Amino acid sequence: MAKILRRHSLREKEANKIILEFSKKAKASTEQLFESTKHIEAIEIADGQIYLINGKPLVASSSGKLFPTLFFNEVFSFLPKIVVDMGAISYVCNGADIMAPGVVQIEGQFDTEDLILIVDERHSKPLAIGLAVLDSKTAKQTKHGKIVKNIHYVGDKFWTLLKNL
Repeated sequence: MAKILRRHSLREKEANKIILEFSKKAKASTEQLFESTKHIEAIEIADGQIYLINGKPLVASSSGKLFPTLFFNEVFSFLPKIVVDMGAISYVCNGADIMAPGVVQIEGQFDTEDLILIVDERHSKPLAIGLAVLDSKTAKQTKHGKIVKNIHYVGDKFWTLLKNL
């Protein structure tokens, strides 16, 4: 499990910057994603940060990239979705990237580097958040190779830490 190095409140200017940057990345307005009060705490771990917005672990960053945590259910309706077959679940939950043969369905339009929600085909449960390697049009035509780079998944250091908070 990841070790918390530091936990602190962000200044209003820093908090607003993160909120705006994340809203652009999620392609939704701040009003659609967040309540009016925007108190943000940062939890620093070795490989990144987790942001508690109004006390909820909604956003994280790693390698300078912001992404929603798998606990931020409100953002899922704004993200394009890739449905994977049941055979791909164990690989995705071990950090594997999403490969074309495991994809059952692609919902929504996206460009390369856009955030993508990965769900299972049976229950539509969120498994991972990734960054698109291909745009949606190309991804739908692809039969082999990588479609999405997995950046946050069930069981990773962020998920484990947040589950135990």
